[in-house]
Amino acid sequence: MKGKVSKLWRREGTQSVAASLISILIGLAVGAVIILIMGLSNPNLGLGTVWEAVRLEFLGLFSTGRTATGALTFGFNPVSMGDMLFRATPLILTGLSVAVAYKTGLFNIGAPGQYLMGTAATLMLALGIPTQVVPAPLVWIIAFLGGTLAGALWGCIPGLVKALLNINEVLACIMTNWIAANLVTWMFDGSQFRNLVESTKSAYIYKTSFNGVQTAKLGLDQLFPNSQVNGGILVAVVIAVLMYILMNKTTLGYQLKACGANRHAARYAGIADRRNIVLSMAIAGALAGAGAALYYLSGNTEFYWNTYQSLPDVGFSGIPVALLAVSNPIGVVFAGCFMSMLDVVGQQITNLTPYNEYITDIIVATIVYLSAFSLAIKLLLRGRRKRLLEELEGGQPGAIDDPPTPAPAMDPERPGKGGGEG
Repeated sequence: MKGKVSKLWRREGTQSVAASLISILIGLAVGAVIILIMGLSNPNLGLGTVWEAVRLEFLGLFSTGRTATGALTFGFNPVSMGDMLFRATPLILTGLSVAVAYKTGLFNIGAPGQYLMGTAATLMLALGIPTQVVPAPLVWIIAFLGGTLAGALWGCIPGLVKALLNINEVLACIMTNWIAANLVTWMFDGSQFRNLVESTKSAYIYKTSFNGVQTAKLGLDQLFPNSQVNGGILVAVVIAVLMYILMNKTTLGYQLKACGANRHAARYAGIADRRNIVLSMAIAGALAGAGAALYYLSGNTEFYWNTYQSLPDVGFSGIPVALLAVSNPIGVVFAGCFMSMLDVVGQQITNLTPYNEYITDIIVATIVYLSAFSLAIKLLLRGRRKRLLEELEGGQPGAIDDPPTPAPAMDPERPGKGGGEG
């Protein structure tokens, strides 16, 4: 048993997961402290509202409202759960976009622009191809692939600049983000895709369901009735699994990570570093574009082009998701669900208490800040781990980290000589 605990604590993955969990717990604790300070400083709030808000902070996903007497109730809430999965879909894919690029030594801050280009391509294809001529399921596939390809092409731009001119990808991504924001605004301002049916929303673009193109529910609407959930979350999980396999089980993934570890050493080893840099950013862009495609192909969301003269938050939210998941594709799924859960929690706090949803923004900011210091947390954990393992081994210093070297076996035919000497 001691040996198993020792082996588990030695793993890098265990330390990474522990560091992320510590970041989450500290972030939630900071949120609770702020709620407490606000409640005590305002005589109109009091400790009663503090206790309610703190309970919702931790259990808001399971809140079912209030009773007739005003008491909070908790249980399985299919609407909140389904909406959490729906909101997690684009977060998972933008998180994968940042994580995959980071694994290959690149910081993809261009996910918002790639997400926007995926949005534009998806809506143009989903609304522009008449479903009277082409079956709606086929239009869905075309729109999804088109949005993914648009994101990939947009991601290639900073990749090419990095590979050919050695210009920092962060600077290139910032430029392409704002180009995308203005380009998408120009494309949809007054175009044929503008919503002319709902005159009160003339600046909105149709939902894709207007053309009969929406993601199938795949039975999830039976599990989570009255929510926005659809089969997009399953597609996102499958993509995350495929990215894990690509990065950890294939030659291409090894080459991409080798270029990220040391571009010049990879070139010396015969790996095409420039090609892999461009390919890495293309994959990252494709993932961000796929996130936009799944979000708008849901059929229950409208695109308001005016808002995208600024950049979409979901693109930047991929950064904390990737940080929290330590750039592990499977971890990104759970991190994306956690971040979307905080959105739902924020709504519950706003609707059921005098506090507002911005408290969850503080929690996210704290978690992200601590995730950036995950290395320091790991160092603290290693010190704690060493002391713990020494206790498990009987308190012998060095018993775990510095095992004694066994003496060489004696050769019976050569007295005084070890079997390893000759």
